[in-house]
Amino acid sequence: MTTFINISEFLKHHLQGEHSVALNTILSDVIEACKNITVVIDKGALTGNMGNLGSENIQGEVQKALDVITDDIFIEACQQSGYIAGMASEELVDVIEIADNNRKNGQYLLLFDPLDGSSNVNVNISVGTIFSILKSSNKKPELSDFLQAGTEQICAGYALYGTSTTLVLTAGSGVNGFTLDVDSNEFLLTHPDMQIAKDTQEFAINMSNYRFWREPVQRYIDECLQGEEGDRKKDFNMRWVASMVAEIHRILIRGGVFMYPTDSKSRSGKLRLMYEANPMSFIVEQAGGASTTGTQRILEVKPSGIHQRVPVMMGSKNEIERIAAYHQVKSKRK
Repeated sequence: MTTFINISEFLKHHLQGEHSVALNTILSDVIEACKNITVVIDKGALTGNMGNLGSENIQGEVQKALDVITDDIFIEACQQSGYIAGMASEELVDVIEIADNNRKNGQYLLLFDPLDGSSNVNVNISVGTIFSILKSSNKKPELSDFLQAGTEQICAGYALYGTSTTLVLTAGSGVNGFTLDVDSNEFLLTHPDMQIAKDTQEFAINMSNYRFWREPVQRYIDECLQGEEGDRKKDFNMRWVASMVAEIHRILIRGGVFMYPTDSKSRSGKLRLMYEANPMSFIVEQAGGASTTGTQRILEVKPSGIHQRVPVMMGSKNEIERIAAYHQVKSKRK
């Protein structure tokens, strides 16, 4: 019988350096939040929490009841460590202030998307939680303190609520995945040292937007669709779940490319830099993959706003480098 190490023991030995004590404590709260979110998602249909609310979030998207519930769970759980100076949620306009007595050792910022892919909850397709941890220069941070490039992240991760609940983390020294054991209610290390294959024959993109894409993206997808008869001389498969967490998790397990590029409808991109693109890029790069906006490494983008959107292309390194090269060719032609 295989013996798995639980996440608490793993973090105790894995986290090193100046942030280790704080990260251990902060992540304990994140873990608890993800466990609680697992429960409310599992019971969503039974408790009547699967429908839309009569409201929109800051992104202009119709909120699900579970968007608000999971946001509340994450905010409540992650104020307990004393190390969080401030938080920001994809669901809220402003940064979240932490009460004085809950930030006695406040040196860190927590940014999160409490329920990525929430449009899928009614059809029982995987959704997730994404989070990012930054160092704070102020114990009472302002908005400007949150606007740090992705290279400044000290930890990032996601929870995938699917056939099982999986928690994937990086603190800058590799990527590890844990599965929630429902009997012990513990996350156990099941995917150590996750690595993304450098080459792939699989891509994920919303093909219905083809006519709106820019030429470099159309060129890349055309090559994939041409298969063995085209210049690439190999067949590709397409996948599309419409849940970033599910897409990236699949890529971590078996390689692939995830693309949500800019187009003539959304010139600044669709996905959020601080809540989605940065934490996922940190994870992907730590697993040997790459990420780009097409013209720039995502982690090097200087944020201009807490809810800034960017084009996103990430996954198997050799394919991402090809996509970035196509964008460079396009730029030189202009």
